[in-house]
Amino acid sequence: MQEKNYSLVKIELADPTPLGLLGLAMVTLVASTQKLGLTEGVAFVLPWAIFLGAIAQIIASLLDFKHNNLFGSIAFSGYGLFWLAVSTSWLIKSGLFGSELAAAADAHQLGYAFLGYLVFSIFVTIAAFRLNTLLSILMLLIDLLFLGLAFDTLGLGAYWHSLAAYSEILISVLSFYGSGAALVNKSYGRIILPTGKPWTK
Repeated sequence: MQEKNYSLVKIELADPTPLGLLGLAMVTLVASTQKLGLTEGVAFVLPWAIFLGAIAQIIASLLDFKHNNLFGSIAFSGYGLFWLAVSTSWLIKSGLFGSELAAAADAHQLGYAFLGYLVFSIFVTIAAFRLNTLLSILMLLIDLLFLGLAFDTLGLGAYWHSLAAYSEILISVLSFYGSGAALVNKSYGRIILPTGKPWTK
């Protein structure tokens, strides 16, 4: 009986973390300027929300699924789809899908969606505690962002809008650092830009 020979082919994939965090950094930077009153409207937030906030993070999530990276795949896909949904909501409000749909839009539905994402983010935050300090702080800020977005959209006071705005700009700063750290540390094969130790075991 002829013996069959099998060979194992290993396909190396690059770490998508720098891309995913870049997408998060860019969209939160641009979106936060509108919340802080530095810019007006969402017309030029939309491209960054769709291409960086949504598509870049979804690409990163798909690659993380291949890496068997549960945290990265779920976090990047979850937040990428969030920005896709938010972008669509803005397009509905602008009347792109018709004036009747725009007139029937109830902002409170977005508020409840933000509450749902707050619940999701709390679970992601607990998982981040096992990874490193940077991701732990980043996720806590994302929790504050969704808390602010939800309560502001539900009309519970201007304070919540400010909480969302300042949380978002800090998310951008940390995401830029995280993206750079993942790229530089991987390129040099050692820790040059530290991200800190896990908070839990």
